[in-house]
Amino acid sequence: MAFGVKVEVWGSNALIARPELSVERMTYDVLTPSAARGILESVYWHPGMRYVIDRIHVLNEIKRTSVRRNEISSKAQASAMRSALINGGAAPYVNAKSDIVQRASVVLVDVRYIIEAHFEMTDAAGSCDNPGKFCDILRRRLRKGQCYSQPYLGTREFACHCRLLEDEDIPTGFYARDGERDLGLMLFDMDYSDPSDIVPMFFRAVMKNGVIDVAGSEVYR
Repeated sequence: MAFGVKVEVWGSNALIARPELSVERMTYDVLTPSAARGILESVYWHPGMRYVIDRIHVLNEIKRTSVRRNEISSKAQASAMRSALINGGAAPYVNAKSDIVQRASVVLVDVRYIIEAHFEMTDAAGSCDNPGKFCDILRRRLRKGQCYSQPYLGTREFACHCRLLEDEDIPTGFYARDGERDLGLMLFDMDYSDPSDIVPMFFRAVMKNGVIDVAGSEVYR
């Protein structure tokens, strides 16, 4: 891997919601590859490149707690707004007082990860684009603490901190001598190759001494 980065991310809480539990939120045990990619994209994104997550290091002990969160049970649809503008009539809106609901969530506590990733070029890349250029931009932005949007751990209210690991060694994590631990089937990412049929992809997350080898895992659709 010629052009890769190591990024440390941490936060007080994380909610990497399991898709099969859509009402009461239940978090995965660790950061998913898609959530890790989202963190990197919040720091730097370009249509000519794509992040590929190679490994996720779990540094802190996996701990959970239960919280109750206020959510909105409905949303204003863009299609309804467009119809109101074209055909007239009242614009749709969300009434927070009547639509608010309180739901229980199981979240992670005191999380810290290291994301190892590299770059792949896409068809939107220009003639002067290359992985080395994108790697340099990402590293520079991480050093300066710059981002397009606040990075977060699963849901936006759980913001996280990021820093670039330069030439330093990866810290020893809580599970460094834990051996192999099967975390079960986990969301890998979404396949957007066909916009009319977006397909979720999964992989079996196996943590070996605190490290999840995403690149070496088989992906299921």
